[in-house]
Amino acid sequence: MTVPVKTSGTPPSPTRDRVDPETIIALTADVQSATAGKISEIRAVTGRTRILALNALIESARAGEMGRGFAVVANEVKGVSDEVTQIASALESELSTKVALLDRIGREIVDDLRLQRGQRLVDLALNAVELIDRNLYERTCDVRWWATDSAVVACLEQPAAETRAFASQRLAVILAAYTVYLDLWICDAEGRVVAGGRPERYRTEGQSVAGERWFQDAMASASGDDYSLADIAPNRALDGQPVATYGAAIRERGRGDGRILGVLGIHFDWGPQARAIVEGVRFTEGEAARSRALLLDADMRVIAASDGKGLLSERFALKTEGRAAGHYRQGDGALVGFHRTPGYETYKGLGWYGCVLQQPEA
Repeated sequence: MTVPVKTSGTPPSPTRDRVDPETIIALTADVQSATAGKISEIRAVTGRTRILALNALIESARAGEMGRGFAVVANEVKGVSDEVTQIASALESELSTKVALLDRIGREIVDDLRLQRGQRLVDLALNAVELIDRNLYERTCDVRWWATDSAVVACLEQPAAETRAFASQRLAVILAAYTVYLDLWICDAEGRVVAGGRPERYRTEGQSVAGERWFQDAMASASGDDYSLADIAPNRALDGQPVATYGAAIRERGRGDGRILGVLGIHFDWGPQARAIVEGVRFTEGEAARSRALLLDADMRVIAASDGKGLLSERFALKTEGRAAGHYRQGDGALVGFHRTPGYETYKGLGWYGCVLQQPEA
């Protein structure tokens, strides 16, 4: 009797570079399926063998004395068939237990790996938002310090063309040393810009900022330790470039408890600074092409993106579920990690988030 051999497509062996826990789970399922199929085939063969042995015993009984030797052979064949059946059953039981254990271990590894991948994205998101926090903390120090500069104070204490010109020169010197700013403005108590650091580039003198929140908050500040800040927004007076604006009250004699004379507003050049941070997120070579690093404001508006898309126009549907940090998978399989700003020193932040979106591997 010829036993037909069933064949099935065999997946290519994974290379060492491509083996991962998901592959182990898939291979485990393949082994389980192949084992069950082959054991089923063995049982089918032994079943037919037992039937043949039974038929041989019946025929040998009919043959009487002449069939006695044939009956011995038929009994041996039946015995061998029974032994093979027992071996197949034992093999099935043992393999089923071990394959199930291997599958469980593989799935636990996958779960752990996914947790690690998610936590890695959370760490990258935290690193990005911490870097911007520290950067912006320095801006709060700058504005409070420069608001006490003697030339800045004199510009409002002794208002005249000469003091305004000298203050403008002083602001220009600061801008030459601190290249992260687009411009610095001295504003009087009515909110009029009376001096700027780049008058040849930006025609701001005489413009009113009285309606700006950063000006109003600085005018209402209690002491020289206070500062104001505004969220990222394009500034028309600065050619529409996005800025983060900080303000501090300019007080009599530069004293922290002096009468408020006006406000110093400093305009942080947001674009290149934020871009350097999100483009500098340390993705591996395999992650870079399928990952997007973002900074989001409190309204989930994209204020920086490593791919340069959606700036100040896109709102990212971040699912925080009330958490300050975490990770989750989207419906399309993409992994999202996020972390809310922890602030830095006296800078408490504006409720921004660092966020990393990573597409699944192909």
